Amino acid sequence: MIASVSTLRYAGNALTRLTPLVFSLALTAFAQQQAFRPPAVPLVAHDPYLSIWSMSDRLTDENTKHWTGTEQALGSLIRIDGVTFRVMGRDPRAFAALPQQSVEVLPTRTIYNFEGSGVHLQFTFLTPALPRDLEILSRPVTYLIWTANAVDGKPHDVAVYLEAAASLAVNTADQPVEWSRFRLDGMDALRLGSQQQPVLEKDGDNLRIDWGYLYLAAPADAHAGEAAAGLNGLRTAFAASGKVPVVDDTETNRPAGARGAAGLAVSVPMGNVGATPVSRHLLLAYDDLWSLTYLERRVRPYWRRNGATAADLLLSAEHDFTSLLQRSEAFDRDLMADLRKAGGEHFAQMTALSYRQSIAAHKLAVDADGTLLFFPKENFSNGCIDTVDVFYPSAPLFLLLNPKLLAGSVEPVMAYASMPRWRFDFAPHDLGRYPKANGQVYGGGEKTEENQMPVEESSNMIILTAAMARAEGNTTLAQRYWPALTKWAAYLKDKGLDPENQLSTDDFAGHLAHNSNLSIKAIVALGAYAQLAKATGHAAEAATYRKTAQEFAKRWVEMAADGDHYVLAFDKKGTWSQKYNLVWDKALGLDLFPPSVAQKEIAYYLTHQNKYGLPLDNRSEYTKLDWIYWTASLAGSQKDFDALIEPTWKFAQDSPSRVPLTDWYWTQDAKQRGFQARSVVGGLFMKMLTDEGLWKKWAAATY
Repeated sequence: MIASVSTLRYAGNALTRLTPLVFSLALTAFAQQQAFRPPAVPLVAHDPYLSIWSMSDRLTDENTKHWTGTEQALGSLIRIDGVTFRVMGRDPRAFAALPQQSVEVLPTRTIYNFEGSGVHLQFTFLTPALPRDLEILSRPVTYLIWTANAVDGKPHDVAVYLEAAASLAVNTADQPVEWSRFRLDGMDALRLGSQQQPVLEKDGDNLRIDWGYLYLAAPADAHAGEAAAGLNGLRTAFAASGKVPVVDDTETNRPAGARGAAGLAVSVPMGNVGATPVSRHLLLAYDDLWSLTYLERRVRPYWRRNGATAADLLLSAEHDFTSLLQRSEAFDRDLMADLRKAGGEHFAQMTALSYRQSIAAHKLAVDADGTLLFFPKENFSNGCIDTVDVFYPSAPLFLLLNPKLLAGSVEPVMAYASMPRWRFDFAPHDLGRYPKANGQVYGGGEKTEENQMPVEESSNMIILTAAMARAEGNTTLAQRYWPALTKWAAYLKDKGLDPENQLSTDDFAGHLAHNSNLSIKAIVALGAYAQLAKATGHAAEAATYRKTAQEFAKRWVEMAADGDHYVLAFDKKGTWSQKYNLVWDKALGLDLFPPSVAQKEIAYYLTHQNKYGLPLDNRSEYTKLDWIYWTASLAGSQKDFDALIEPTWKFAQDSPSRVPLTDWYWTQDAKQRGFQARSVVGGLFMKMLTDEGLWKKWAAATY
C-alpha cells in the first residue's frame, strides 16, 4: 500500500520520540492503515467523452484509458541530470519509472508523489470542478502541474515532458486525424481532431468522441517546446536533450492507431532545481463544439453559451490558473473536513473518489432559451441520457453543493412530460440515448406502458422536486410544473401502496410485484407532494395527501412485517431487502414512518453483511454501492453507520476489477457485476443531507 506523503510526514513528527526500530514499525503500520488504493484514479474527468483514468496501482504501470477501458494514452517523462524516467504511462518501456510514493484523490485534484535521483516530484491533475461556479465547472480544461524540489541537498537539472496520443480524439483507432498549432496572446497551443468530424452522428454506450478538437497548451513563460509528430521520435529527442524539437509532421491524415502514430507533445524546462520547489503547468482541453441534441436541436456546451471560442477558453483558463488552484485547494480542504466529521476518514476517501466521477458522467450544456441542461449518461448500463432513476441516486451530491445542477436534469424531463407526445399518467424514464435527448427510448419509449417504471419514476420526480425546494428555500420549479406533479401524485395514490408487477430502478433484478421498498418510495413521494402543496398554497391538497401518506405508512408496517425485519415483497415472507428509499423520510423531515422501522432494519442488516458489503436483498449476493450509503444513513448511531460503510471501503481497496468505481458488485469477492463510471455514486453523499446543519452550511457556500 502507498500512503499519503503529507500524512506520513505529519505522523512522523509525532513519532520522533520513539526508538528508530519502533518508529519504523509504527510508521509502516500507520501507512498501511491510512493508505487507499482506488480501483481506478481520475486524471482528466469532465464529461462522458472527456474522461481519462489510471486503472493501476502506479501511474506508470499501464497506459491511461477512457472510462470505457479503451486506451487513450497520456504520457509524461521527467529528465533529471540527463537521465530520463517515466512518471505517467507504461510506454516507452526503455525508460525506468521514477518510484511512486503515494497517490491521493481529492474532490478536485489527484496528487501523485514520486522520488528518485535526489528529486521529489509532485504531479497534480487539477480539474476545478467547483459546483457553484458553472462557468468554471463547464470548462473542459484540466491543469497538469509538476512541482519538483531537491531532497539530497544538491541542485539538479530538471525538465518535464507531456504527450497526448491521437486516440484521445477518435472513437476507434482506424479513424484518421489532423493537427495544427496556434499562437495565442501569451500562449502556444497544439490542436488535434478527427479528419471526418462526424458531429453528434452516433449515439450509444461504448463510444468515445470523434468530433471537436483536443488542445494541449503552454503559457508563454514556460519556455516550452511543442510538436505534433510521431511520439517515438519526440520521446527520443526529449531524452537526448530535454527538449522537444519544434518540427511538426506534415502527414496529417494517418489513422490514430497507425504504427508510429503521431500525437501532441510539450517539453518544459524546470531549470536548476534546489530545495525550494519549482512548479510548471500545462493545459489539456477538449472543445466539442456541439455537445448534445435536445428535442432535435443541437445545443452548445455551457461555456460557449455567449459565443466563446477555443481561444477564449484557453486564455481564460490560463488567466485564472492561480486563483482556481487556490479556490480548489480551499474547497477540497473544507469539504474533506466535513466529510470526515460526518463519516470518518474512509467515508471521506470514498466520497472524494465519487465526486469527479459523478460530475463527469454528466454534460453541462444550455438550450437556446437559456435553460440549463445537466444530462447524465448511463455509462455501461444502456447508454440512455437524462435517466430519472439515474439522477435520483446521484442527487445527494448536487442537492448538497448546487441544486441548480439537479434542476438541469429534472426540469427537461418535466418539460418533456408536459408535451402532448407524452400520453401517460406517470413520469418518463429517460430522454433518449446519449448524446441525443430526443425522447424516451427505454421500455418501448412513448409507444407502450409495458416495461416502464411508473411508480419508480413518478416518485423520483416528486421526491427530488421537494428536496430541491428544501435546499433552495423556494418552490419555483414545483409551481411551474404543478399539473405534472399533481398527475403523478394521483397515480401514486392509486397505485403506490402495493405496486403491481413493475420494474424499479434495480431493473437488473427483473419485475417484482408488491415490492415493499418501492412502496416506501411511493409513500414518501406522497408525503413530499403534501409538503410541496403546503408550501405552494394548496392547503386542501396538502391535508389530503399528508393524511394518505400517513395512513399508507401505517398500513405498510403491518403489510411488510416479518418478525425481526421487513420483507422484500408483501407476499413473500422470509425475504428481506435494503429499504434505502426510507432515507428521504429522514432527510425531508416527513416523519411518516416510526423510527422503529429503521432501527429494526439496521439491526437485521448488520447480521447479513458479507466481507465487502450488504447484499441488495436475499435474492443474490450482489449489491449496489449507492444504496448501501443511503441505507447506512438510516443508522441511529455512528457505530452502526461505520459498520455498514467500512466493507465498501474494503471493496474499493481490494476489488480486482480495475475500473472507475462500479456501483454494482459482488459482496463476497469484490468483483464488478456490471456498470462502471456512473453518476449514481454521487449518492454516497446522502449522509450529509441527513445532517441539517451540514446541508444548510453547504447550501450557503460560495467557493
